[in-house]
Amino acid sequence: MRWMPGTSAVRTAACAALTVPLLAGCGLTSGSPMVDEVGPGSIGKGRPLEGAKLTVTSKQFTEQIILGQILGLAFKAAGAEVLDRTNIQGSIGSREAVRTGAADAGYEYTGTAWITYLGHTKPIADPQKQWEAVRKEDLKNGVTWLPPAELDNTYAFAANAANAKKYDLETVSDVARLTKENPKAATFCVEGEFAVREDGLPGLLEKYDFRIPGGNIKKMDSGIVYTQVAKGNACTIGEVFTTDGRIPELDLKVLEDDRTFFPNYNASPMINTETLKKYPEIRDVLEPITAKLTTSLAQRLNARVDVDGEDPHEVAKDWLVDEGFIEEN
Repeated sequence: MRWMPGTSAVRTAACAALTVPLLAGCGLTSGSPMVDEVGPGSIGKGRPLEGAKLTVTSKQFTEQIILGQILGLAFKAAGAEVLDRTNIQGSIGSREAVRTGAADAGYEYTGTAWITYLGHTKPIADPQKQWEAVRKEDLKNGVTWLPPAELDNTYAFAANAANAKKYDLETVSDVARLTKENPKAATFCVEGEFAVREDGLPGLLEKYDFRIPGGNIKKMDSGIVYTQVAKGNACTIGEVFTTDGRIPELDLKVLEDDRTFFPNYNASPMINTETLKKYPEIRDVLEPITAKLTTSLAQRLNARVDVDGEDPHEVAKDWLVDEGFIEEN
């Protein structure tokens, strides 16, 4: 995911320039130790991280917090002492923590790194090539990217089932058709940021060659977009994030990005390079876990927090135990 709704780009950019002692101003607090009594399952056998003291981090939204907890619990099961510094405001705070060594590891998204951190304007369509390009370029910044997950938290358009059927919406090209054939029906609910980002609405309109009358676009907070699209009255089509747990909960239909406009945002472990040199076992601990992370799994785990009100730490631990990666002692 790129930026969280409501995050100030000015504040986030300012945080990028701060040195390690000042990162607390961006939300990096002292953290707290993970005290779970967990041990190796299929990962961490022989406790290869015994004696290591590792700090995990994440951004301040559900999926990131869950992923950060997964990291910490995996390290803990492999023998490390773990400090939990998840739930940091903004994108760049957690990134800078790993880059500078204030934290050792976090899950990050390849598209975010390529566009936001590394400053490129055009994404790479192939997910593997996107990851390879990020990995190669970020090494000079002291950050090593481990192999990515299938989990892809990118933008998408969605409609409720009734409107998708009524207007024959399967793809974004169908949305473009609707705006030309029945402009009154082509109403959109989007976040304010999506409406102005080049990897959001402006770029998409150019890629698919259509226009939307200004009165047909309603800007609102992310959570409201989902409920309004589900109701189908205020808007026929809404901007969503592909791993959001509300998509299956509200029975929304995600429309295919048939011209592959939206960048790939595959989750990947982002590790401080010096930490990885000191503890190369981290790679073997994390790779089997990352290989299991999919978009549909993220939807289910996110829904347990955002819909059912469960604790992200417990959701992460339940999944790791259920998969046999770790065991509770």
